[in-house]
Amino acid sequence: MPDDDGGAPERRSPRKRADARRNEETLLRAAAAAFVASGVDAPVRDIAAKAGVGVGTIYRHFPTRADLVVAVYRHQVEACVEAGPALLAGNDSPHAALVQWVDHFVDFLVTKHGLAEALRSDDATFQSLHTYFLDRLVPVCADLLDAASAAGEVRSDVEALELMHAVGNLCIGSGRDSRYDARRVVALLLRGLRAGREAA
Repeated sequence: MPDDDGGAPERRSPRKRADARRNEETLLRAAAAAFVASGVDAPVRDIAAKAGVGVGTIYRHFPTRADLVVAVYRHQVEACVEAGPALLAGNDSPHAALVQWVDHFVDFLVTKHGLAEALRSDDATFQSLHTYFLDRLVPVCADLLDAASAAGEVRSDVEALELMHAVGNLCIGSGRDSRYDARRVVALLLRGLRAGREAA
């Protein structure tokens, strides 16, 4: 048994943890792709095939479909969280960083195909996710807005939460009508943030 290896499990554990993280990351990317293509009811065997693993591996990581949906949702939220500081560090213009981050946010909102419907269900697993979403993303958006405002690039009277609500509302129905381009309308909203446009 592993416990008889005289300390070997401890020496192997960091690599095992890293491998497990990589495996989970692969599964989450595959599940996200399957959800985009087929909705949250995509067959587990299809997700397993995309990830290059057996169905049993998915169930070991995520015992129920609800667990998998929540994990994909959290994974996508965390990608948006990580993008904020990276974009600020990689741009000379905080406004440019904000615009690029909002584009990431729009990607999340318009490509989750079925997640929103699943998350409106009565499953207790989903009930805390809206709070998680706001707790993680509002501070990132606020940091971007504050940086752009301090640089004199955007107006200073807009709160992060209201900007995120506005973007979210503009994304409702995206993909259902080819005549509606959510990204174009969001771009118009962002132009209205430019400095010098505060109401008198």
